[in-house]
Amino acid sequence: MKDDTNTIEAYLTSLPDERKESMKKVRQVILGNLPSGFEEFLSNGMISYVVPLSLYSKGYHVKPQTPLPFINLTSQKNHIALYHMGLYASPKLLDWFTVSFRDQVPTKLNMGKSCIRFTNPKSIPYALLGELIQKMTPQDWITVYEKAIGRA
Repeated sequence: MKDDTNTIEAYLTSLPDERKESMKKVRQVILGNLPSGFEEFLSNGMISYVVPLSLYSKGYHVKPQTPLPFINLTSQKNHIALYHMGLYASPKLLDWFTVSFRDQVPTKLNMGKSCIRFTNPKSIPYALLGELIQKMTPQDWITVYEKAIGRA
């Protein structure tokens, strides 16, 4: 969903009615479980959670002046999307999540490399997302990230 708002609150208000509450709830789950050190802001029409340059001055390898991306939350045309880069970069975390999802959620996991897609807002496993969000600190993510891009 392309968005021209410039604050998170404005972005959430601009969402279709059937998505507003679910998006707000996913955001609250993220904020309530996100380890200390990550920062939240609106970027490219998504709610973004990053390792700030104050913690990782090397920044994102393709844009060194950009904070290291970790999680993005957005409303797409047909689904709510949660992008969790740790799932893409850590096979152990991905294995844990896919098994936990299968064990806890009656619907099939709809997922790309880092993108979890929720086509039915009523089937979002908020407690499981909270567990997922807690699994990586900024330092954990930096370590996994550097190993993945060959800096470690």
